[in-house]
Amino acid sequence: MLRTRQKLGKYRILGRIASGPLADVYKAFDTIHKTRVAIKIPKAGDAAGEEEFLHEVQVATRLRHPNILSVINASYIDDHFVIAMELGEESLADRIERRISTTHALDMASQAIAALAHAHEHKIIHCDIKPENFILFPGNQLKLADFGFAKISLRTLKASGSGTIDYIAPEQAMGRPKFQSDVFSLGLVLYRLFSGKLPEWPFEWPLAGHDRLVSRVRPELTQFLRKAIQLDPKNRYRDAVQMQSAFERLQSHARRQKRARSKNGAARGSSWRQLQWREFQRQYRKVLHTDQQCRRCEGPVAESMQACPWCGFDNPARGSAALFASTCPRCERGVKNDWDYCAWCYGPGFEEETTRRYPDKRYTARCSNRRCKGPLMPFMRYCPWCRMKVRKPWKLTGSRHRCKACKWGIAREFWNYCAWCREPVRHE
Repeated sequence: MLRTRQKLGKYRILGRIASGPLADVYKAFDTIHKTRVAIKIPKAGDAAGEEEFLHEVQVATRLRHPNILSVINASYIDDHFVIAMELGEESLADRIERRISTTHALDMASQAIAALAHAHEHKIIHCDIKPENFILFPGNQLKLADFGFAKISLRTLKASGSGTIDYIAPEQAMGRPKFQSDVFSLGLVLYRLFSGKLPEWPFEWPLAGHDRLVSRVRPELTQFLRKAIQLDPKNRYRDAVQMQSAFERLQSHARRQKRARSKNGAARGSSWRQLQWREFQRQYRKVLHTDQQCRRCEGPVAESMQACPWCGFDNPARGSAALFASTCPRCERGVKNDWDYCAWCYGPGFEEETTRRYPDKRYTARCSNRRCKGPLMPFMRYCPWCRMKVRKPWKLTGSRHRCKACKWGIAREFWNYCAWCREPVRHE
Protein backbone atom coordinates (compact mmCIF):
# COMPACT_ATOMS: atom_id res chain seq x y z
CA MET A 1 0.00 0.00 0.00
CA LEU A 2 1.52 3.32 -1.09
CA ARG A 3 1.39 6.35 1.17
CA THR A 4 0.33 9.92 0.35
CA ARG A 5 3.27 12.06 -0.89
CA GLN A 6 5.34 8.93 -1.57
CA LYS A 7 7.35 9.05 -4.82
CA LEU A 8 7.09 6.25 -7.38
CA GLY A 9 9.37 7.08 -10.28
CA LYS A 10 8.09 10.38 -11.70
CA TYR A 11 4.74 10.02 -9.90
CA ARG A 12 3.97 11.55 -6.50
CA ILE A 13 1.06 9.81 -4.78
CA LEU A 14 -1.80 12.17 -3.86
CA GLY A 15 -4.20 9.61 -2.42
CA ARG A 16 -5.90 6.28 -2.95
CA ILE A 17 -8.99 6.14 -5.19
CA ALA A 18 -9.94 2.48 -4.84
CA SER A 19 -8.62 -0.87 -3.71
CA GLY A 20 -9.75 -4.15 -5.24
CA PRO A 21 -8.77 -7.81 -4.90
CA LEU A 22 -6.34 -7.55 -7.83
CA ALA A 23 -5.08 -3.95 -7.83
CA ASP A 24 -4.98 -0.58 -6.11
CA VAL A 25 -5.78 2.67 -7.92
CA TYR A 26 -4.22 5.94 -6.84
CA LYS A 27 -4.46 9.59 -7.75
CA ALA A 28 -0.97 10.83 -8.56
CA PHE A 29 0.92 13.85 -9.86
CA ASP A 30 3.21 13.46 -12.87
CA THR A 31 6.21 15.61 -11.86
CA ILE A 32 7.54 15.77 -15.43
CA HIS A 33 4.38 16.62 -17.38
CA LYS A 34 2.89 18.51 -14.41
CA THR A 35 -0.49 16.77 -14.71
CA ARG A 36 -2.66 14.65 -12.45
CA VAL A 37 -3.22 11.05 -13.45
CA ALA A 38 -4.72 7.83 -12.13
CA ILE A 39 -2.27 4.96 -11.70
CA LYS A 40 -3.24 1.31 -11.31
CA ILE A 41 -0.82 -1.10 -9.60
CA PRO A 42 -1.42 -4.88 -9.33
CA LYS A 43 -1.20 -6.44 -5.87
CA ALA A 44 2.28 -7.61 -4.95
CA GLY A 45 3.03 -11.24 -5.75
CA ASP A 46 0.01 -11.71 -8.03
CA ALA A 47 1.59 -12.93 -11.28
CA ALA A 48 -1.80 -13.77 -12.81
CA GLY A 49 -3.07 -10.30 -12.00
CA GLU A 50 -0.01 -8.73 -13.61
CA GLU A 51 -0.62 -10.73 -16.80
CA GLU A 52 -4.21 -9.55 -16.78
CA PHE A 53 -3.18 -5.90 -16.52
CA LEU A 54 -0.60 -6.34 -19.25
CA HIS A 55 -3.43 -7.66 -21.40
CA GLU A 56 -5.55 -4.63 -20.40
CA VAL A 57 -2.87 -2.24 -21.67
CA GLN A 58 -2.48 -4.13 -24.94
CA VAL A 59 -6.25 -4.08 -25.56
CA ALA A 60 -6.76 -0.44 -24.51
CA THR A 61 -3.99 0.82 -26.80
CA ARG A 62 -5.86 -0.66 -29.78
CA LEU A 63 -8.87 1.55 -29.06
CA ARG A 64 -8.88 5.28 -29.79
CA HIS A 65 -12.22 6.89 -29.03
CA PRO A 66 -13.36 9.97 -27.05
CA ASN A 67 -15.51 7.72 -24.84
CA ILE A 68 -12.81 5.15 -24.02
CA LEU A 69 -10.32 5.84 -21.23
CA SER A 70 -6.82 6.31 -22.61
CA VAL A 71 -3.75 4.58 -21.19
CA ILE A 72 -1.06 7.26 -21.00
CA ASN A 73 1.83 5.02 -20.05
CA ALA A 74 2.67 1.56 -18.71
CA SER A 75 6.05 0.57 -17.27
CA TYR A 76 7.87 -1.19 -14.46
CA ILE A 77 8.86 1.18 -11.64
CA ASP A 78 10.65 -0.15 -8.52
CA ASP A 79 9.39 -3.69 -9.20
CA HIS A 80 5.83 -2.40 -9.62
CA PHE A 81 3.90 -2.71 -12.88
CA VAL A 82 2.32 0.76 -13.18
CA ILE A 83 -0.46 1.76 -15.58
CA ALA A 84 -1.01 5.53 -15.86
CA MET A 85 -4.41 6.66 -17.14
CA GLU A 86 -6.49 9.81 -17.46
CA LEU A 87 -7.87 11.01 -14.14
CA GLY A 88 -11.64 11.53 -14.06
CA GLU A 89 -13.90 13.13 -11.48
CA GLU A 90 -15.89 10.07 -10.38
CA SER A 91 -17.38 6.84 -11.65
CA LEU A 92 -20.89 6.41 -13.02
CA ALA A 93 -21.54 4.21 -9.95
CA ASP A 94 -20.97 7.27 -7.75
CA ARG A 95 -22.96 9.63 -10.00
CA ILE A 96 -25.90 7.27 -10.35
CA GLU A 97 -26.55 7.47 -6.60
CA ARG A 98 -27.33 11.20 -6.83
CA ARG A 99 -30.04 13.19 -8.57
CA ILE A 100 -29.73 13.26 -12.36
CA SER A 101 -32.01 14.73 -15.04
CA THR A 102 -33.37 12.67 -17.93
CA THR A 103 -31.53 14.93 -20.38
CA HIS A 104 -28.16 14.16 -18.78
CA ALA A 105 -29.03 10.47 -18.43
CA LEU A 106 -29.80 10.23 -22.17
CA ASP A 107 -26.50 11.94 -22.95
CA MET A 108 -24.59 9.48 -20.76
CA ALA A 109 -26.44 6.53 -22.32
CA SER A 110 -25.47 7.71 -25.80
CA GLN A 111 -21.79 7.96 -24.81
CA ALA A 112 -21.75 4.57 -23.06
CA ILE A 113 -23.26 2.86 -26.11
CA ALA A 114 -20.82 4.64 -28.44
CA ALA A 115 -17.83 3.46 -26.39
CA LEU A 116 -18.92 -0.19 -26.38
CA ALA A 117 -19.83 -0.03 -30.08
CA HIS A 118 -16.27 1.10 -30.88
CA ALA A 119 -14.84 -1.84 -28.91
CA HIS A 120 -17.15 -4.29 -30.70
CA GLU A 121 -16.18 -2.82 -34.07
CA HIS A 122 -12.61 -3.87 -33.22
CA LYS A 123 -13.82 -7.39 -32.26
CA ILE A 124 -13.19 -6.80 -28.54
CA ILE A 125 -15.66 -8.08 -25.93
CA HIS A 126 -15.30 -6.10 -22.70
CA CYS A 127 -16.75 -8.78 -20.37
CA ASP A 128 -17.07 -6.47 -17.34
CA ILE A 129 -19.58 -3.73 -18.19
CA LYS A 130 -20.76 -2.08 -14.96
CA PRO A 131 -21.20 1.50 -13.63
CA GLU A 132 -17.84 1.36 -11.82
CA ASN A 133 -16.06 0.99 -15.17
CA PHE A 134 -17.51 4.18 -16.66
CA ILE A 135 -15.56 7.28 -15.58
CA LEU A 136 -16.99 10.80 -15.69
CA PHE A 137 -14.92 13.78 -16.79
CA PRO A 138 -15.71 17.52 -16.84
CA GLY A 139 -18.42 18.52 -19.30
CA ASN A 140 -20.45 15.36 -18.58
CA GLN A 141 -18.05 13.27 -20.70
CA LEU A 142 -18.20 9.53 -20.04
CA LYS A 143 -15.36 7.08 -20.73
CA LEU A 144 -15.30 3.28 -20.60
CA ALA A 145 -12.38 1.79 -18.65
CA ASP A 146 -10.95 -1.48 -17.34
CA PHE A 147 -10.40 -3.88 -20.24
CA GLY A 148 -8.65 -6.40 -17.97
CA PHE A 149 -11.25 -9.12 -18.63
CA ALA A 150 -11.67 -8.19 -22.30
CA LYS A 151 -11.54 -10.98 -24.86
CA ILE A 152 -10.66 -10.74 -28.54
CA SER A 153 -13.39 -12.48 -30.50
CA LEU A 154 -12.39 -15.39 -32.70
CA ARG A 155 -14.70 -17.81 -34.50
CA THR A 156 -15.21 -19.64 -31.22
CA LEU A 157 -14.54 -18.07 -27.85
CA LYS A 158 -14.28 -19.84 -24.53
CA ALA A 159 -13.44 -18.07 -21.29
CA SER A 160 -13.98 -18.29 -17.58
CA GLY A 161 -17.13 -16.73 -16.16
CA SER A 162 -15.23 -13.54 -15.26
CA GLY A 163 -17.15 -10.31 -14.75
CA THR A 164 -19.27 -8.68 -12.04
CA ILE A 165 -22.07 -10.95 -10.88
CA ASP A 166 -24.76 -8.21 -10.66
CA TYR A 167 -24.36 -7.31 -14.34
CA ILE A 168 -23.19 -10.56 -15.91
CA ALA A 169 -25.17 -12.24 -18.68
CA PRO A 170 -26.27 -15.88 -18.11
CA GLU A 171 -24.15 -17.30 -20.94
CA GLN A 172 -21.09 -15.36 -19.73
CA ALA A 173 -21.52 -16.79 -16.24
CA MET A 174 -21.24 -20.24 -17.86
CA GLY A 175 -17.97 -19.29 -19.55
CA ARG A 176 -19.28 -18.43 -23.03
CA PRO A 177 -19.15 -14.62 -23.38
CA LYS A 178 -20.47 -13.10 -26.62
CA PHE A 179 -20.97 -9.60 -27.98
CA GLN A 180 -24.57 -10.00 -26.81
CA SER A 181 -23.23 -10.49 -23.26
CA ASP A 182 -21.90 -6.93 -23.24
CA VAL A 183 -25.23 -5.75 -24.65
CA PHE A 184 -27.04 -7.46 -21.76
CA SER A 185 -24.73 -5.89 -19.15
CA LEU A 186 -25.00 -2.43 -20.69
CA GLY A 187 -28.78 -2.82 -20.82
CA LEU A 188 -28.79 -3.40 -17.05
CA VAL A 189 -26.55 -0.36 -16.50
CA LEU A 190 -28.85 1.87 -18.57
CA TYR A 191 -31.97 0.45 -16.91
CA ARG A 192 -30.54 1.39 -13.52
CA LEU A 193 -29.51 4.81 -14.86
CA PHE A 194 -33.09 5.65 -15.87
CA SER A 195 -35.10 3.77 -13.23
CA GLY A 196 -32.81 3.91 -10.21
CA LYS A 197 -33.18 0.13 -9.73
CA LEU A 198 -30.98 -2.80 -10.73
CA PRO A 199 -33.09 -5.75 -12.02
CA GLU A 200 -32.40 -9.21 -10.67
CA TRP A 201 -32.86 -12.80 -11.84
CA PRO A 202 -35.09 -14.04 -13.46
CA PHE A 203 -35.49 -10.65 -15.25
CA GLU A 204 -39.23 -11.02 -15.82
CA TRP A 205 -41.09 -7.90 -16.95
CA PRO A 206 -42.20 -5.60 -15.46
CA LEU A 207 -38.87 -5.35 -13.64
CA ALA A 208 -38.21 -3.47 -10.40
CA GLY A 209 -38.40 0.27 -11.03
CA HIS A 210 -40.60 -0.14 -14.12
CA ASP A 211 -43.11 2.49 -13.00
CA ARG A 212 -40.42 5.13 -12.63
CA LEU A 213 -38.86 4.12 -15.93
CA VAL A 214 -42.06 4.59 -17.95
CA SER A 215 -42.73 7.92 -16.24
CA ARG A 216 -39.31 9.26 -17.26
CA VAL A 217 -38.69 8.01 -20.80
CA ARG A 218 -40.57 7.44 -24.04
CA PRO A 219 -42.18 3.98 -24.61
CA GLU A 220 -39.74 3.34 -27.48
CA LEU A 221 -36.78 3.61 -25.08
CA THR A 222 -38.45 1.19 -22.66
CA GLN A 223 -38.75 -1.35 -25.50
CA PHE A 224 -35.13 -0.66 -26.46
CA LEU A 225 -33.98 -1.59 -22.95
CA ARG A 226 -36.27 -4.60 -22.83
CA LYS A 227 -34.69 -6.03 -25.97
CA ALA A 228 -31.18 -5.50 -24.57
CA ILE A 229 -32.02 -7.42 -21.37
CA GLN A 230 -33.53 -10.54 -22.97
CA LEU A 231 -32.33 -13.80 -21.39
CA ASP A 232 -31.83 -15.48 -24.77
CA PRO A 233 -28.84 -13.86 -26.55
CA LYS A 234 -30.55 -14.41 -29.92
CA ASN A 235 -33.32 -12.01 -28.90
CA ARG A 236 -30.94 -9.18 -28.00
CA TYR A 237 -29.12 -6.77 -30.26
CA ARG A 238 -26.40 -8.59 -32.20
CA ASP A 239 -23.72 -6.30 -30.74
CA ALA A 240 -23.29 -2.74 -29.48
CA VAL A 241 -22.97 -1.48 -33.07
CA GLN A 242 -26.53 -2.60 -33.81
CA MET A 243 -27.56 -1.31 -30.38
CA GLN A 244 -26.11 2.12 -31.21
CA SER A 245 -27.95 2.26 -34.53
CA ALA A 246 -31.25 1.48 -32.77
CA PHE A 247 -30.62 4.12 -30.10
CA GLU A 248 -29.75 6.76 -32.69
CA ARG A 249 -32.96 5.98 -34.58
CA LEU A 250 -34.93 6.52 -31.38
CA GLN A 251 -33.24 9.87 -30.78
CA SER A 252 -33.69 10.94 -34.39
CA HIS A 253 -37.37 9.95 -34.33
CA ALA A 254 -37.93 11.99 -31.15
CA ARG A 255 -36.31 15.06 -32.75
CA ARG A 256 -38.42 14.68 -35.91
CA GLN A 257 -41.59 14.44 -33.86
CA LYS A 258 -40.67 17.60 -31.99
CA ARG A 259 -40.01 19.49 -35.23
CA ALA A 260 -43.25 18.14 -36.73
CA ARG A 261 -45.27 19.35 -33.75
CA SER A 262 -43.68 22.76 -34.11
CA LYS A 263 -44.43 22.94 -37.86
CA ASN A 264 -47.98 21.65 -37.46
CA GLY A 265 -48.62 24.26 -34.81
CA ALA A 266 -47.52 26.99 -37.21
CA ALA A 267 -49.52 25.46 -40.07
CA ARG A 268 -52.71 25.54 -38.00
CA GLY A 269 -52.34 29.26 -37.64
CA SER A 270 -50.91 29.28 -34.13
CA SER A 271 -48.96 32.48 -34.73
CA TRP A 272 -51.40 34.13 -32.30
CA ARG A 273 -50.22 31.67 -29.64
CA GLN A 274 -46.60 32.53 -30.32
CA LEU A 275 -47.47 36.20 -29.87
CA GLN A 276 -49.32 35.35 -26.66
CA TRP A 277 -46.33 33.43 -25.30
CA ARG A 278 -43.97 36.25 -26.27
CA GLU A 279 -46.08 38.81 -24.44
CA PHE A 280 -46.42 36.52 -21.42
CA GLN A 281 -42.65 36.06 -21.29
CA ARG A 282 -42.14 39.82 -21.48
CA GLN A 283 -44.31 40.31 -18.41
CA TYR A 284 -43.64 37.25 -16.26
CA ARG A 285 -40.43 35.48 -17.28
CA LYS A 286 -38.26 37.13 -14.60
CA VAL A 287 -40.91 36.55 -11.95
CA LEU A 288 -41.70 32.90 -12.72
CA HIS A 289 -38.40 31.80 -14.29
CA THR A 290 -40.27 30.28 -17.26
CA ASP A 291 -37.12 29.14 -19.05
CA GLN A 292 -38.32 25.65 -20.03
CA GLN A 293 -40.83 24.38 -22.57
CA CYS A 294 -43.85 22.14 -21.98
CA ARG A 295 -43.25 18.55 -23.10
CA ARG A 296 -46.58 18.57 -24.97
CA CYS A 297 -47.41 22.03 -26.34
CA GLU A 298 -43.90 23.60 -26.04
CA GLY A 299 -45.28 26.65 -24.26
CA PRO A 300 -43.08 28.48 -21.71
CA VAL A 301 -43.17 26.82 -18.27
CA ALA A 302 -41.17 26.83 -15.03
CA GLU A 303 -39.78 23.94 -12.96
CA SER A 304 -42.00 24.98 -10.05
CA MET A 305 -45.21 24.48 -12.07
CA GLN A 306 -47.25 21.38 -11.31
CA ALA A 307 -49.14 21.64 -14.62
CA CYS A 308 -48.74 23.43 -17.94
CA PRO A 309 -50.82 26.65 -17.80
CA TRP A 310 -51.48 26.35 -21.55
CA CYS A 311 -52.52 22.70 -22.04
CA GLY A 312 -52.79 21.31 -18.48
CA PHE A 313 -50.07 18.66 -18.97
CA ASP A 314 -48.67 17.24 -15.70
CA ASN A 315 -45.08 18.17 -14.69
CA PRO A 316 -44.52 19.91 -18.05
CA ALA A 317 -40.81 20.68 -17.60
CA ARG A 318 -39.79 17.13 -16.69
CA GLY A 319 -36.56 16.08 -18.42
CA SER A 320 -35.46 19.65 -19.20
CA ALA A 321 -32.10 20.94 -18.05
CA ALA A 322 -32.56 22.16 -14.47
CA LEU A 323 -31.79 25.74 -13.49
CA PHE A 324 -30.43 24.51 -10.15
CA ALA A 325 -27.28 22.56 -9.31
CA SER A 326 -29.09 19.21 -9.04
CA THR A 327 -32.45 17.58 -9.65
CA CYS A 328 -34.95 15.73 -7.46
CA PRO A 329 -34.89 11.96 -8.22
CA ARG A 330 -38.67 11.83 -7.83
CA CYS A 331 -40.03 14.75 -9.88
CA GLU A 332 -36.79 15.81 -11.67
CA ARG A 333 -37.31 19.48 -10.81
CA GLY A 334 -34.28 21.54 -9.90
CA VAL A 335 -33.03 21.57 -6.32
CA LYS A 336 -30.09 23.18 -4.54
CA ASN A 337 -27.37 20.98 -3.07
CA ASP A 338 -27.90 22.33 0.44
CA TRP A 339 -31.63 21.49 0.58
CA ASP A 340 -32.72 18.56 2.74
CA TYR A 341 -36.00 17.93 0.85
CA CYS A 342 -37.57 18.69 -2.52
CA ALA A 343 -39.54 21.93 -2.28
CA TRP A 344 -41.84 21.01 -5.18
CA CYS A 345 -43.03 17.41 -4.70
CA TYR A 346 -42.49 16.45 -1.02
CA GLY A 347 -39.78 14.11 -2.19
CA PRO A 348 -37.79 11.96 0.28
CA GLY A 349 -34.71 13.25 2.07
CA PHE A 350 -31.54 13.63 0.03
CA GLU A 351 -28.10 12.39 0.92
CA GLU A 352 -26.13 15.14 2.64
CA GLU A 353 -23.87 16.63 -0.06
CA THR A 354 -22.68 19.66 1.88
CA THR A 355 -23.06 21.28 5.30
CA ARG A 356 -22.66 24.73 3.84
CA ARG A 357 -25.75 26.92 3.39
CA TYR A 358 -25.80 29.00 0.22
CA PRO A 359 -27.54 32.39 -0.04
CA ASP A 360 -29.75 33.01 -3.06
CA LYS A 361 -31.45 36.18 -4.28
CA ARG A 362 -34.53 34.10 -5.14
CA TYR A 363 -35.28 33.60 -1.44
CA THR A 364 -38.07 36.07 -0.66
CA ALA A 365 -39.96 34.54 2.32
CA ARG A 366 -39.51 32.48 5.47
CA CYS A 367 -40.92 29.14 6.61
CA SER A 368 -43.80 29.55 9.06
CA ASN A 369 -42.42 26.78 11.27
CA ARG A 370 -41.01 28.60 14.29
CA ARG A 371 -38.34 25.94 14.77
CA CYS A 372 -37.18 26.27 11.17
CA LYS A 373 -37.67 29.78 9.72
CA GLY A 374 -35.76 28.61 6.64
CA PRO A 375 -35.74 30.82 3.53
CA LEU A 376 -38.28 30.07 0.79
CA MET A 377 -38.50 30.84 -2.92
CA PRO A 378 -41.80 31.85 -4.55
CA PHE A 379 -44.19 29.00 -5.37
CA MET A 380 -42.46 26.41 -3.22
CA ARG A 381 -45.01 23.84 -2.01
CA TYR A 382 -42.90 22.59 0.88
CA CYS A 383 -40.06 23.95 2.99
CA PRO A 384 -36.78 22.39 1.75
CA TRP A 385 -35.38 22.47 5.29
CA CYS A 386 -38.14 21.01 7.48
CA ARG A 387 -40.57 19.60 4.85
CA MET A 388 -43.50 21.60 6.25
CA LYS A 389 -46.22 22.43 3.72
CA VAL A 390 -46.43 26.09 2.71
CA ARG A 391 -49.83 27.31 3.94
CA LYS A 392 -49.85 30.94 2.88
CA PRO A 393 -50.91 31.34 -0.79
CA TRP A 394 -48.24 32.72 -3.08
CA LYS A 395 -48.92 35.93 -4.98
CA LEU A 396 -47.89 36.44 -8.60
CA THR A 397 -46.09 39.75 -8.87
CA GLY A 398 -47.68 41.82 -11.63
CA SER A 399 -51.09 40.13 -11.40
CA ARG A 400 -53.99 40.71 -9.01
CA HIS A 401 -55.77 37.46 -9.94
CA ARG A 402 -55.83 34.28 -7.88
CA CYS A 403 -56.91 30.72 -8.58
CA LYS A 404 -60.35 30.07 -7.10
CA ALA A 405 -59.30 26.58 -5.99
CA CYS A 406 -55.81 26.97 -4.46
CA LYS A 407 -55.80 30.79 -4.06
CA TRP A 408 -52.29 31.08 -5.56
CA GLY A 409 -51.55 33.89 -7.99
CA ILE A 410 -52.25 33.26 -11.69
CA ALA A 411 -51.88 35.15 -14.97
CA ARG A 412 -55.58 34.91 -15.80
CA GLU A 413 -55.36 36.93 -19.01
CA PHE A 414 -52.93 34.34 -20.46
CA TRP A 415 -53.45 30.96 -18.79
CA ASN A 416 -56.01 28.23 -19.54
CA TYR A 417 -55.16 26.27 -16.38
CA CYS A 418 -53.78 27.07 -12.95
CA ALA A 419 -50.11 26.11 -13.06
CA TRP A 420 -50.20 25.13 -9.38
CA CYS A 421 -53.33 22.91 -9.11
CA ARG A 422 -54.50 22.42 -12.74
CA GLU A 423 -57.86 24.11 -12.11
CA PRO A 424 -59.32 25.50 -15.40
CA VAL A 425 -59.07 29.29 -15.53
CA ARG A 426 -62.26 31.16 -16.26
CA HIS A 427 -61.79 34.19 -18.51
CA GLU A 428 -64.42 36.65 -17.39
